[in-house]
Amino acid sequence: MSDTAVTAPATQAAGSSFYAGMRMLPKAEREAMYAIYGFCRAVDDIADDQRGEREGRAVALDRWRRDLDSLYAGGDPGQAVLVAEAVRRFDLDRADFEAVIDGMAMDVARDIRWPAMAELDLYCDRVASAVGRLSVRVFGMPHEPGLELAHHLGRALQLTNILRDIDEDAEIGRVYLPAEALSDAGIALTTPDQVAADPRIDQAVRPLVARAHGHYGAANAILAARPAGHLIAPRLMEAVYSKLLKRMEVTGWAPPRQRVKVSKPALLWTVARLLVIR
Repeated sequence: MSDTAVTAPATQAAGSSFYAGMRMLPKAEREAMYAIYGFCRAVDDIADDQRGEREGRAVALDRWRRDLDSLYAGGDPGQAVLVAEAVRRFDLDRADFEAVIDGMAMDVARDIRWPAMAELDLYCDRVASAVGRLSVRVFGMPHEPGLELAHHLGRALQLTNILRDIDEDAEIGRVYLPAEALSDAGIALTTPDQVAADPRIDQAVRPLVARAHGHYGAANAILAARPAGHLIAPRLMEAVYSKLLKRMEVTGWAPPRQRVKVSKPALLWTVARLLVIR
């Protein structure tokens, strides 16, 4: 991949909490992760484009599917040139790119509101764990622990994002909290704004909090076994976002909520600590 090809993804990634971990990777791995991140940003922007018609957004996602098909068939990759070098160097699985697009397509087909827990888990697998499956190949992890880490850490991170972004999601007509948890808390499934404003939402999210902690625990156990690979990035993600979840637990989810953010000094301290112990 040329330097020009990675400039935009690297610039985009610079605004993310994962950038510090990516920067610690060797050059080839770092550029591959920037490319994967750039792909994810591109399809996520399509899914979240509130001004675009659903049909047009679906067409845009299908264009990515066709370009990936062409890339893997040895033809003109079109916009998938973004990930072409990463695919070649790290033997990335076409199915994982497809899964990410399938996850974005779930948001395009309809505004996801109070899905069943099984649907939410599928969504998390597609938009997060599939990204993890691409990433662990770049990190050079052995196959089985890599898949397990992608499964658990991807879900943990996505659930944390969902718990952090309740208000922002409701503003665009989405509620990712599962119907079972909302109903058990006595919350009527009316409108996103009304659900987000219900004081019983703190009770409703607790099963998701427990589920996220379980995934963090499993991911941490895999990392603690010190498998082979460049694992500073997933270690950083686990450390920072598990702490973020704990901070949200302290403040709770009863409205009005204040969005909890990752502290930059705390992030830098975590990076320094992980560099010492890795």
